[in-house]
Amino acid sequence: MAHPRGKKRTAPQAAATDSVEPEAAAGAPSKPEAAAAATEPATRGRGKRVKAPPKPKPETDYFPEKRNLEDLWLSAFPVGTEWENIDKIKEFNWSFENLEKALEEGGELHGKTVYMFGSTEPQLFDVNGESKIVLIPIVVVVDCPFPPSDKIGINSVQRENEEIVPMKAMKMAWVPYVPFEDRLSRIDSLKTKIFTLGCTQRRSALKHLKIERVKKFDYCMPYYMPLQPLEDEDDTVINFLYPLEPPIVDEFDWEMDDYEDFADQKAQEGSLPEGEKEKFKEFLKEKVRERKRELKQAKEARKKAIDDMDPKMKEAFENIKFYKFYPVKTPDTPDVNNVKARYINRYYRNAHYLM
Repeated sequence: MAHPRGKKRTAPQAAATDSVEPEAAAGAPSKPEAAAAATEPATRGRGKRVKAPPKPKPETDYFPEKRNLEDLWLSAFPVGTEWENIDKIKEFNWSFENLEKALEEGGELHGKTVYMFGSTEPQLFDVNGESKIVLIPIVVVVDCPFPPSDKIGINSVQRENEEIVPMKAMKMAWVPYVPFEDRLSRIDSLKTKIFTLGCTQRRSALKHLKIERVKKFDYCMPYYMPLQPLEDEDDTVINFLYPLEPPIVDEFDWEMDDYEDFADQKAQEGSLPEGEKEKFKEFLKEKVRERKRELKQAKEARKKAIDDMDPKMKEAFENIKFYKFYPVKTPDTPDVNNVKARYINRYYRNAHYLM
């Protein structure tokens, strides 16, 4: 069934109808106006956009540039310092700029081959109004083209016998020092002339060692055998510790002292029981015999070493020099100028130069 078609509007009718639509919709906005009206409240509600203030730039931290040899003194193991006291060295910000300047251009040790080891010297200081024992770090520099020794002495008043052992037995060795400016270079291409005595014993592993082994580190001293005999090689005095409670710690001169008189004196002082006198005298006689054997062996060993020594090495040892460095005065550290001493240890004896 055919649907009737709608009547087609004429152009005048369409124009008339379009002109009436706004009136017929009086009070209602047209579509474009409605859209504009819909957006207006949102625009007015936001207001103007305010820029956030710029974030302050973080302040740049400036660290003082490290000196080329700044940690040189720390690389020298403090031989003979008790393990539990090693951290006390860092209680103060010590400075060894004198050591650095001596090795840099213009210094007395510049360009020379040197071997260095560290140690500590306890001294009483007034620190912030309080008396305190301070461990002063010291550095000994040996000016010599050859290592002064590959041995370590183990000695103390508490130990009955002196031991001279290879450095490696105490996990020590001469280690090349690399200045800061060369630490990005290949190690095998470096030609350093500075060697420090290092120790590879890990502190964390000490608890697994026997107490006697740990204590050996406390009594270590860098060993050196001079070409010339030491002054005390003809000395007739022995230091001893006699095991009592409390122990008798003293010295005995086998040329000046008499065994009987010496024992009587100790008994009169009350440090030696009367019934212990004979045993005490035998103890002293044995100590004297041991010391005489040591002196004889030392003389023989020196003679053999000199006879077997390469001529160049012999010349180097004849001209060897020891420098002993103390930290310089800074506002943060005690002034050590009044406690400086040339003495190094029983093997090296005294320094040629005190710095």
